[in-house]
Amino acid sequence: MSVLRAPRVLTVVLAFLFALLSGYAVVANWQQAQLLRQVAASAGDADAYQQAAFALTTEMATVQATVLEPVAFERHRLLAVNEQAAQAMERMAAIDGEHRAHATALAKQHGNLHMVIVGFLAELDRGDRGAARTTVDILLEPAYESMLSHLLEEQTEHLAEYDRMQTAALHDSRNSVITVLVVFLLGLIVLGGFGLSRRAHRRQVERMTATDSLTGLPNRTAFTTRLAETLPGSPTVLVINVDGFRDVNEQLGHRIGDLLLIEAGRRLSTLVRQGNDLIARLGGDEFAVLLLDDDPRVGETIAARLTEAFDRSFVLDEVTVDLEVSIGAHTTREGEDVATVLRHADAAMHEAKQQRSGFQRFRTEQRLDVAARLSLLGDLRRAIDDPDQVTLNYQPKVAVDTGALVGVEALARWTHPERGPISPAEFIPVLEVTNLMHRFTERVLTTALRQTRTWLDAGHRVPVAVNVSARSLLDPQFPATVAALLAETGVPGDLLSIEVTEYALMSDPDTAIRALQHLREAGVKASIDDYGTGYSSMTYLKVLPIAELKIDRSFVQDLAHDQSSRALVASTVELGHRLGLTVVAEGVEDEEAAEALREIGCDTAQGYHFARPLTAEALTARLEETLQTA
Repeated sequence: MSVLRAPRVLTVVLAFLFALLSGYAVVANWQQAQLLRQVAASAGDADAYQQAAFALTTEMATVQATVLEPVAFERHRLLAVNEQAAQAMERMAAIDGEHRAHATALAKQHGNLHMVIVGFLAELDRGDRGAARTTVDILLEPAYESMLSHLLEEQTEHLAEYDRMQTAALHDSRNSVITVLVVFLLGLIVLGGFGLSRRAHRRQVERMTATDSLTGLPNRTAFTTRLAETLPGSPTVLVINVDGFRDVNEQLGHRIGDLLLIEAGRRLSTLVRQGNDLIARLGGDEFAVLLLDDDPRVGETIAARLTEAFDRSFVLDEVTVDLEVSIGAHTTREGEDVATVLRHADAAMHEAKQQRSGFQRFRTEQRLDVAARLSLLGDLRRAIDDPDQVTLNYQPKVAVDTGALVGVEALARWTHPERGPISPAEFIPVLEVTNLMHRFTERVLTTALRQTRTWLDAGHRVPVAVNVSARSLLDPQFPATVAALLAETGVPGDLLSIEVTEYALMSDPDTAIRALQHLREAGVKASIDDYGTGYSSMTYLKVLPIAELKIDRSFVQDLAHDQSSRALVASTVELGHRLGLTVVAEGVEDEEAAEALREIGCDTAQGYHFARPLTAEALTARLEETLQTA
């Protein structure tokens, strides 16, 4: 009996142990399942924050690229990138149940930036890059940095929670029996694969976040991060702009433009010192190089190499393109941050572009020039609407043979409420690089035409000439604006002459010709101002719808004593007459020059010898006096 009972007892014991083991396995599996669910949830939270951070970083890089090149590809996709970031932030807020209030607040903070983005794009559409850069520096970048900081903190917390839960799961698994151990090993394999996948995904995201998708070079984010790591040292930063890239995009298409950027990036990267220098694409047609040398002269050597890279033509899809680069350099000084270093290098690059020097190192006075220009631009914005600040003087134009008044040239004058009179040579260049030039030109035209109407009503028929910049002439709405002002004031079109420089005409000849043709249809005459100082060809001179050539003062001032100047003026007068044009000489300062012009046969002249610029009241008095004398 005892022998039979022993197996039964053993069976019962084994059954009890099996049941106990099964129960333990069930409980252990349930606990393990609970832990795995918590681990997965924690990983999901971390990934949601990671995706939101990636989307936010992409949006910030797109904003930075847009302010550097408003017409680039990034500018057109900024709103779409903003929407993608908003969706990522909303997903993050929906997933994170534990910190939902904080996550929702971050999503709401990002949503509030949408209207700032819209305003930023509106500033770029107006051509007000100074205001757009201010919006980025003061509103957008601080907001992005704040949100990224909070996102990274939350992500770090979730990753820590993930690691803690994973450790607990491993600890419980070690205490399980063989069955649980098998489940644990299988789970460990799954978790290990998940961990590897998550790390691979993270590395992929990091590479995407730090790499320019077109050229494969590091992007602005990677460049600024590396630059920040080198501070407070004294690295040198080169900012490189491809001159004429916009024309390539517009004339040859974006595909050729993209191929050009890819090839430019390749050439530049082969000329920097591998392992020592970092080259990146900042956005649009701008690249940057970070040099870790303490010697600023190294920057000039590297810049020379990079310039030589563009000596060879680019052959892209059987299209040959020849371009140059403008390079600005700045060596970091104590106390400067990343934004300041890049801003100074960028300012030097723009100076190199303006001076066509190819390379320029940042100078301290440039910073003062930028601040002064921004201040002047703000004052101009207010002055345009103040009739006491912006006024017109009128320079008489007289017939060379008789001295009779045949017209006037309207000259803008600005009297600053604090600084007093400011020379046009100081404020016109500031206007010409902004869309504010359109408002200024319209204000001058309105004032001049109203005064012409006043003279007409008093019995004086006085043709008036107004200088127009290239920016205004090439504006598609300009001819319609002029026609509307003529209709509003009731001034005949033949009493208005538009004076444009050779540069304005030749910067976009086709658009300029169309604009002048529309103006001529309204009866408005056109004149080439400062003729002889530009680069207009005889072919264009023959087809341009113009009525007048104005010889630059530099050829007139020594006309009586310099045979070369006399020959040039005489040939210009003959050329103008053969083309059926009136020829005007500017800057006539003495009787000798006036007599020489009579001998040559010039039609019209203006200058201090005949009369200084007069106010409308003074010129009216002169007209009345002439009328009474007649």
